[in-house]
Amino acid sequence: MSQFDSDASPEALRVAVLSWLDTHWDSENRRPLTEPTYDRRHWRQQVLEAGLAVPSWPPEWFGLGMTAAQCKVIEKAFAERNASGTSLDRYHLGAITVFRAGSDALKREMLPELLTGPICCLLYSEPNAGSDLAGIRTRAEREGDKYVINGQKVWTSNAREADYGMLLARTDWDAPKHRGITFFLFPMRQAGVEIRPINQITGESEFNEIFIENALVPERFMIGNLNEGWGSFQTAIAYERLIMGQGITGRRRNSEARGRPPLLELAEKNDRLNDPVVRQRLAQALAYREVNSLNNERAMTQMMTPGSMSLMSLSKLAMSRIQHGEAAIATDILGPKALLDGPDNSDAANTNFDAAKAYMNSIGGGTDQIQRNIIAEKVLGLPKEHEPDKGIAFREVKSGTGPGTTG
Repeated sequence: MSQFDSDASPEALRVAVLSWLDTHWDSENRRPLTEPTYDRRHWRQQVLEAGLAVPSWPPEWFGLGMTAAQCKVIEKAFAERNASGTSLDRYHLGAITVFRAGSDALKREMLPELLTGPICCLLYSEPNAGSDLAGIRTRAEREGDKYVINGQKVWTSNAREADYGMLLARTDWDAPKHRGITFFLFPMRQAGVEIRPINQITGESEFNEIFIENALVPERFMIGNLNEGWGSFQTAIAYERLIMGQGITGRRRNSEARGRPPLLELAEKNDRLNDPVVRQRLAQALAYREVNSLNNERAMTQMMTPGSMSLMSLSKLAMSRIQHGEAAIATDILGPKALLDGPDNSDAANTNFDAAKAYMNSIGGGTDQIQRNIIAEKVLGLPKEHEPDKGIAFREVKSGTGPGTTG
């Protein structure tokens, strides 16, 4: 029986979690109490065994059956003690997707591993299938109990650090494009997988091109059913949009750790807090964040029930507007100083970085334009746009890769 009672009051739950952390975690040195150094996998194993890694999941799947409000209490307790390893039911896309869409056998085999160590990258977009992901041409051909994968992916974040990728691949070329796709948990560290970093405007190389030639994935690593991967993928992309809608792609500032919005601190530091126009823009920016936070709560509730998951698109689109808007406000607060850069001008450097990084939220997980289409059709109920290739076998669909090309 768990030592964390799902019927406990928020304060009692907080005390219980802090007590557990004080028994297991050295918050000053940020390592387990019984170990001289921090072993990420070993620590996460302890958190997992306590049910604190994925507290919203049921006990039979390593969780505690906690509500969203209780999970926030747990997350805040971990933050109080500078501890990591909780809230993976919100942030670990690979584990979440396997839990939501994978078979019981796949969950039993892979969830303990995913929740204690590896990250998963997202092998979705291709050079000729970005906004229209159902147009993917990466092949998966069955050989015995494995599938042989050949194709190319692009804009893959953190591919070099990932042990696994969630892979969309074409398994039936005679079915319409949405019905011939299969979703796999793909082992990244194998022969036939080449990763090439992409240099970004921020100076980072977080995105990558992936070239896959005769790489293998076991049949048992299929997420969902054969040729029905588009449905499983919708679970993954919905959670990605929810995460992006929470602003995870932005950088945390020291002021946030102190409980103050970074824009307020920047305005105060630059003697702009009493400017009525600046104050109005700051108030509007904070209001946008509060409204989006409330919508995120709606979206999370929606995800707990079967049916549409379109509210995540609203959250993601709103966060794009928030990040671009706040970068513009910060630039105006700094004035000519925003033209500076480098370590001696940290405020300007951070503002310039945030202005460039905001485009990640506008593109990753489906562009802002795609989110507007989803919101129009699935939230507002407007008519769907025309699909000229609907119902056509995918091998007959015309593409820009050349006549007769099928992969």
